[in-house]
Amino acid sequence: MVIFMERTYSMIKPDGVARGLMGEILGRIEKRGLKIIGMKFTVLEKAKVEEHYAEHSAKAFYAGLVEFVASGPSLSLVIEGNDSVKIMRAISGETDPADAAIGTVRGDIALAMDRTLVHTSHSLEAAEREIKLHFGGAAFMVYKRCDEDFLYE
Repeated sequence: MVIFMERTYSMIKPDGVARGLMGEILGRIEKRGLKIIGMKFTVLEKAKVEEHYAEHSAKAFYAGLVEFVASGPSLSLVIEGNDSVKIMRAISGETDPADAAIGTVRGDIALAMDRTLVHTSHSLEAAEREIKLHFGGAAFMVYKRCDEDFLYE
């Protein structure tokens, strides 16, 4: 059986970096069985953050979100795996940490709506757009995890 491996985009936001949670979050992704094939550690320019969150530009929280995400280093990721969009959303948890289930990033280690630690693409279309925005035409790592035969039929 051939399995289509989706690619999705995720970002550990400045609060996750500042709190020293990159390893914790990356570990959750890898423990779940997803493969990290691209990574970029940078302070995002305000214009790029505005473009990234453009769909929210009319919302009250937009300006604060843009300022916050551009305020310090973040870690952009390209993640590959079967159903990676859906699985990354599950790993992250509900946007409001008060509603996020225990066992998710936000349910375990976030407390406030404006400090949710991570961003994850909400659809394949968004993932494609966000990967292109943050990584351009970069080539991504191609490798086989030693446990892939046990992760997929």
